[in-house]
Amino acid sequence: MYTSSPIKAKPSQYQAIDEAIRTSQFIQNKCWRYWMDNKGGGKYDLNKYCAVLAAEFPFAKELNSMARQSVAERAWFAISRFYDNCQKKVKALTSLSVKGKKGFPKFKKHSRSVEYKTSGWQLSETRKAITFSDKKGIGTLKLKGTWDLNYYDITQIKRVRLVRQADGYYAQFAIAVDAVDAMVEKSKKYSYAQKKARQKPSKNYHKARNRYARKHLRVSRQRKEYCKRLAYSVIQSTDLNVKGLARNRKLAKSISDAGWSTFRSWLEYFGVKYGKVTVAAEPRYTSQECSNWGQ
Repeated sequence: MYTSSPIKAKPSQYQAIDEAIRTSQFIQNKCWRYWMDNKGGGKYDLNKYCAVLAAEFPFAKELNSMARQSVAERAWFAISRFYDNCQKKVKALTSLSVKGKKGFPKFKKHSRSVEYKTSGWQLSETRKAITFSDKKGIGTLKLKGTWDLNYYDITQIKRVRLVRQADGYYAQFAIAVDAVDAMVEKSKKYSYAQKKARQKPSKNYHKARNRYARKHLRVSRQRKEYCKRLAYSVIQSTDLNVKGLARNRKLAKSISDAGWSTFRSWLEYFGVKYGKVTVAAEPRYTSQECSNWGQ
């Protein structure tokens, strides 16, 4: 389960976070290049290669060793997904990737996050600040809105991710916990901004991209807030195969925008938080009308 908190820091600390993100992107691209040049390499080969990069590049060594391992894991996740798609003979969408590549890993140009595992960071007892101890110089960051973190022990936090979004910087926490029918409407909230951002790069390209990111972030938060409020009162939901439904060419974007998976995640989150039992109903025949309805 993930929870997020806004960050308040000095300009020099924001620059240090950006440098850590760029280093993470550099290591991930290097891992992909290593895999392309050495066919047959596996997950542990990428982990070993991170040590080679740390010895060769001083700025890579400044990043925490567990953070470098996390980058290698993310690189291998993309590679393993590509292998799975090849085995399942999944057809690549021409609008998202080169035809026939089936999700072939692409080199990153605009990464937005860096992830730390179990070391390199320390959360205060009050959950109001977090300190990063690697040589990137991030230091102690103030956290806002950490009310949810007080429900969990610090030992339950398995990963911390620093994320740069359109409206600021956030700290995301991966927390280990014990383990609806909806209508689809076409979204028009940010279609115009998305269309402008798709145009070929110009002097206003990055401004349009940032405006689109802000609109997308606003819609995402509105969707998340709606799901959170609905999850307070609804305990049973339909176990929908969202990934399968999203294969519909005409409704793929609308299905993704409906936020069914987000609703399920928040429903299970509040169920665990307040000791409630959440039930995923079998989706078969749930939309079929009863012949005796209204009698």
